[in-house]
Amino acid sequence: MTHHFFQSANRGIDADVVVVGAGLVGLAATIAFAKQGKKVVLVDSKHPTIKLKKAWDERVYALTPATEQWLGNIGVWAHVDESRVNAINSMHLFDGTSEQALTLNDEDAHLTKLGLIIENQNLMHALIAQLNTLDVNIITDAQCISLHNTPQSVTINLANGAAISAKLVVAADGVDSWVRNQANIGVTKKDFNQTAVVANFSTTKQHQNIARQWFLAHETLALLPLVGQNVSLVWSVSTEKANELLKLANEDFAQAVCARSQGVLGDLTPIGKTQSFALQQQTANRLIAPRVVLMGDAAHQIHPMAGQGVNLGFRDVMQMAAVTTNCHAMQDIGCNTILRQYERARAADVATMNTLTTGLDRLFAADNRLLKKLTHWGFMQINKQAGIKKLLIQQVAA
Repeated sequence: MTHHFFQSANRGIDADVVVVGAGLVGLAATIAFAKQGKKVVLVDSKHPTIKLKKAWDERVYALTPATEQWLGNIGVWAHVDESRVNAINSMHLFDGTSEQALTLNDEDAHLTKLGLIIENQNLMHALIAQLNTLDVNIITDAQCISLHNTPQSVTINLANGAAISAKLVVAADGVDSWVRNQANIGVTKKDFNQTAVVANFSTTKQHQNIARQWFLAHETLALLPLVGQNVSLVWSVSTEKANELLKLANEDFAQAVCARSQGVLGDLTPIGKTQSFALQQQTANRLIAPRVVLMGDAAHQIHPMAGQGVNLGFRDVMQMAAVTTNCHAMQDIGCNTILRQYERARAADVATMNTLTTGLDRLFAADNRLLKKLTHWGFMQINKQAGIKKLLIQQVAA
């Protein structure tokens, strides 16, 4: 059944689940619950449309094979334009200025790939296309104004006069989540004083499906493989340095990237615009409140060093869907027992990611020659240890 985004004229709406926020995670949550036969309402203050453009999207994501498989299971992957998706078969991690890389290859762990690179527009388009095949009530251009709990349900009132009552509210409304604020859940922030500069380039040398990452003091540079002889740059630097980079002429910026990446891909030619966004780590102090569950950026925003942000958000949805799929028809999916099961399962994953990214940033930032030598030595030792490499690869691909 095809549905289009519309503004509901209904005044009172009953549902099992109301999802607030129609970004990647909100769309995925709506699809996952609808596939379970739940009555779902999706609300967003904007009108989520996506116009596919031929030019490469500046915003790309590194998806793990586990995420790709799950998107296939809920019917999203069938709508992806695979001609614009590029596999990652190998990762090369460089410590600072060393030319010796820690290499992680898919075959070392008997995998067909470590992950894939997909554009934001391709993924959004696939999610919306799958959503349009499902029976979901979608309310757009609607501002949420209040949230009220009762022991049996939760009601969200909208500025257009509509009221939605449900058993569960999914907060997928981003880093400044309205639902999280309404539920009185605080956040813990860590500001890295860093900005990510993103851009795409065509290269004179083949990227060979390798994702390359350089770690320096409070700085990481990643070149991710796109289809053809193209790569996507994510360069996380101090905000001061980012402002300098953004002022450079295209050719000078390409030269700066080429120099920092040791010329491994030959000459770089910019394609499309250069964009930037501020980096911070923000973690909600709780992932649940009565009849409310936080997902995606509403729950956690991590440093993009590990490239895991979107996978973490999708894993939130996977976990909640796994918990609720076992609910019998009469069970209340917003009850505390189910929500606590979700929170316990997700807390460890979020904490691990935060520790990993903050720890890596600290490790490579330390201005200590001995530590640098040890790090370099560590890279070399891992290169020689098949067992350790296999474990690392399995973490990357999970």
